[in-house]
Amino acid sequence: MIMKGISAELEERLIPPETILLGYRGSIAHGTYTKDYGPNAHDDKDLLGVCIGPPNSYIGLGKFEQREAMVEAKDGIVWDSVVYELRKFVRLLLGGNPNVMTLLWLPEHLYIIRDNAGKALIEARDAFASREVYHSYVGYAKGQLHRMTHPDGTRIGEQRRALIEKFGYDTKNAGHLIRLLRMGIEFLATGELKVLREDASELIEIKKGEKSLAWVEAESNRLFALAQEAFVHSPLPPKPDALRAETLVMEILRERLR
Repeated sequence: MIMKGISAELEERLIPPETILLGYRGSIAHGTYTKDYGPNAHDDKDLLGVCIGPPNSYIGLGKFEQREAMVEAKDGIVWDSVVYELRKFVRLLLGGNPNVMTLLWLPEHLYIIRDNAGKALIEARDAFASREVYHSYVGYAKGQLHRMTHPDGTRIGEQRRALIEKFGYDTKNAGHLIRLLRMGIEFLATGELKVLREDASELIEIKKGEKSLAWVEAESNRLFALAQEAFVHSPLPPKPDALRAETLVMEILRERLR
């Protein structure tokens, strides 16, 4: 066992074989974890990882892109894991996906598995730093802005309706909205992703409904404008280094599949 609080059986369900990189994502990674923050609302413990797929998915007829698992530990805490196959993970990185990019910029103590191949991915993270992230971060933020007052019809959407009824908006979406915009602005300016948030206490206030809807809307409008400025003045290259990324993937797979 490598994680505290869950059994070896649950751990096996969460972590597939040949996982090369695994760490926390979501509220734990951002320093905003709260067990309860609204009516029937709580944070899970979320994991994100990268693995090498089974050999037949590379040299046979098999197909493997990711494994998702959600388990509940004896203490009632829900663990939610997503582990991507290496090639899919890198494609998502090249697209500037905000969720997967966090895995390459975690503080040391938030990694659970990090073998040599995983370390190589982290060492090559600047290959994925480009102005293209503006479109993904702002796009994801706009999605959170819409869902903040328009929950979807999923199970999660039904749960979030209680937040809207109590606070006038989905406070968790609001927290994601503000965090995504701030992280995107910082990244465009520096090429560094500040995953563990210095503004965590304010983000928790938003999640708990301690900020008004008017405040959230005004702050997001301000941040959308700043993101546009950051994009125009960013020192980052216009595109990620896809050739370097592909070369690294081939090197890792040659080593693992030999």
